[in-house]
Amino acid sequence: MSHPLFAPFQLRSVTFANRIGVSPMCQYSSQDGFANDWHLVHLGARAQGGPALVMLEASAVLAEGRITPSDLGIYSDDHIPGLARIAQFIHTQGVRAGIQLAHAGRKASMSSPFTGERLLDPGEGGWQTLGPSSIRFAPHYSAPQALDQAGIDAVIHAFARSAHRAHDAGFDLVEIHAAHGYLLHEFLSPLSNQRSDSYGGSFDNRIRLLLQVVDAVRAAWPSHLPLFVRISATDWSEGGWSIDDSVALAAHLRSHGVDLIDVSSGGLVPNAKIPIGPAFQAPFAARIRNEAAIPTAAVGMITEPHQANNLIADGDADFVFLAREMLRDPYWPLHAAVALGESTPWPVQYVRAAPHASPTRSAITRPENA
Repeated sequence: MSHPLFAPFQLRSVTFANRIGVSPMCQYSSQDGFANDWHLVHLGARAQGGPALVMLEASAVLAEGRITPSDLGIYSDDHIPGLARIAQFIHTQGVRAGIQLAHAGRKASMSSPFTGERLLDPGEGGWQTLGPSSIRFAPHYSAPQALDQAGIDAVIHAFARSAHRAHDAGFDLVEIHAAHGYLLHEFLSPLSNQRSDSYGGSFDNRIRLLLQVVDAVRAAWPSHLPLFVRISATDWSEGGWSIDDSVALAAHLRSHGVDLIDVSSGGLVPNAKIPIGPAFQAPFAARIRNEAAIPTAAVGMITEPHQANNLIADGDADFVFLAREMLRDPYWPLHAAVALGESTPWPVQYVRAAPHASPTRSAITRPENA
């Protein structure tokens, strides 16, 4: 019996072997934005586990766009070799490699969560944060400097340049991070965007920067490769960004060449009351998929194989992204296949531990014109 969770999926020229993706998860383990052995081993282990896609964590398009000094970066050509090493290994496992392009906005210049969440002062390497308006995320965060037009243009250019670097590093797709209270989400929400120029006020003005970033990245990114956007479907806060806004935005994103909406929620304001539970964000993915006619990925508290399969089977999403569950079990896709009675390829080195007659996987090679 074939289960939808293990059906192939096509976006542009890229075929995904199944509908399971490893969600981008910050590791706070870089120095000066460089990928290192931790990233290779961490992401390589997830690739061995049988997903269709491994996404690298939020990678800053500018140094000041890092959440912490320990964030991964893609703001320098010098970052390309380390990222390419990871993408190449992911491909040897027959898995697609993606990278999330990000700017932290007003949530930048913070210490690593391993050392406690606090604002860094200049003596510790802290920097001036940026945002649509000079409104703090929380009292212990920096007061951001409102971006002027030159700053906005620099952000747009940085996203485009980072997309070029991602292609040079061999990634199969890029995802623009417009969720979780970071810069692009800050422009979307009236709770953080109180501008009076062409980037503030009306819905069309507040989505302007994201659409300009999408256009710049789409122009820099090969037309045969997919482009994702992650959004927060709602701020979970009165007067904030809503699911109705997200449906309308998704239709615009589709017309601007976006191929899939990665649907998360929250992150814009502290202490939002979020009704967390199994697959609690999937209804947002379903509504965007059905009303905006664009593929979606569901993420959040997806932990069980039958649960994930039902999300695809019921038309709630085209893809599922797993985060914490992939930290608990890097081989979740292989175990899910066993639970659903599917036969999915195992690494040849591990096949002695696989169920009888499990196939082995072959590497993915990119087309010459990629």
